[in-house]
Amino acid sequence: MQLIKRKEGEEQPFWPLGPFQIRLPFIHYRWEAAEMLQGTIMFVVGLAMIPLLEKNLGIPYEAALAFTFIAGLLYTLPALLGVPLVPGWITPAIPVVLVYLNGFEPGPEAIQALFVLQLEVALIFFILGITRLGSKLVEIIPNSLKSGIIIGAGIAALMGELKVGGRIDGTPISLILGAIISAYLLFSLSFKNLTLTHPIARKIASFGMVPGMIMAMLIGWAVAEYPLPDIQWGITQPNFSLMSEFLVFNIGLPNWETYLIAIPTAIIAYVIAFGDIVIGFTLVKRIDHLRPDEKIDMNVDRVHLVTAIRNFIHSLIAPWPGLAGPLWTAAHATVAERYALGRKSMDSIYSGGGTFWVTGLIALFILPLVSLFKPVLPIALSLTLILTAYICIMVGMEQLKTSVERGVAGIVAVTLAMPDPKSTIFAVIIGLVLYFIIERPQLLKKPEVAETKHVPETESA
Repeated sequence: MQLIKRKEGEEQPFWPLGPFQIRLPFIHYRWEAAEMLQGTIMFVVGLAMIPLLEKNLGIPYEAALAFTFIAGLLYTLPALLGVPLVPGWITPAIPVVLVYLNGFEPGPEAIQALFVLQLEVALIFFILGITRLGSKLVEIIPNSLKSGIIIGAGIAALMGELKVGGRIDGTPISLILGAIISAYLLFSLSFKNLTLTHPIARKIASFGMVPGMIMAMLIGWAVAEYPLPDIQWGITQPNFSLMSEFLVFNIGLPNWETYLIAIPTAIIAYVIAFGDIVIGFTLVKRIDHLRPDEKIDMNVDRVHLVTAIRNFIHSLIAPWPGLAGPLWTAAHATVAERYALGRKSMDSIYSGGGTFWVTGLIALFILPLVSLFKPVLPIALSLTLILTAYICIMVGMEQLKTSVERGVAGIVAVTLAMPDPKSTIFAVIIGLVLYFIIERPQLLKKPEVAETKHVPETESA
């Protein structure tokens, strides 16, 4: 229960604070049991960043664990400040970020480079948010380019798992079966029909990604693709003192050349994150009409400002290889699906996302949970990437209305998914060129506001 309840058809109650809307659990929104269970399991995905911190930045485990606590705290900001999206990393950008970091020696040099990158990402989000150019981008960017970026990000995330040397080589059974089970429970039409008539199926569906994730972990242990856990008892003790030794305040600021080198990667990260924003609000719009009891404020500029704050704090006290993204696609999709079931299932879109990450933050302190999931962190990350890929492709395809748009989006997607750190910039350029020379009915004039009538295509002989 919450102290302040929403009236039918209005926004969820909040305290206004400038461009933000403050919402606190138990005061402005109720605690959701299903999201609490999901957060208790899904927090392990955040821990999966620890191996990257160790390998690419040269940070020891105890300090890297402290970094995850900072990330866990910042995951709670969007629901707190009025963003109806479940936040996460800029996941499809991770391969590009790692290519960028590979140009620096692990240790102080790589930490400085990541500090610069995340600071520049924060600056991009802040400028576009404070000037309200972020919301205008949603309107002015061609539909084919937006969809192509979304689809291409999904393909890139999927290929990272399926490529030679990817995780599928080392753990094929748990990864393939886990992905199939998760996809069936989340997206299958036959399973959705089961939820209409079988209470057990409906209960399983209410837990989102958790059943598939647990099954994948159990399979991984059963077939010995992952070692059994060494469960420890007590409270997790991250070493914040050691963490401070790996921050720019102690290792020194980078030179100006590093700032210049980071700019292309920062732009790439923003373009991908912009696609995440489009996906997030598209998922909300898909189910919004099913919930007339709540008015959702889908403010793109607020998303930009909150994401800027998260990246800025990360850059200073916990540089994060995954960066701070506006959307955890797979988790947000499961929250949105349960939200669509009605107010009894989830009171508010904010109560779902808020409960999820507050629980995730609390779970980081529970040592038995952290030690239990430590051996299977890779499968949690892999399933997140695979489900993200499916959702990206699904949502991107939904937005394409004509064969011309589909053709341009396909070229953009394939270009973006190429294993080259510059592929995103090339994809944007190619998408804009193709839009102007192929899609526009008049090359040098502004397109009419009214939609053009569909012209049947002739079949080639």
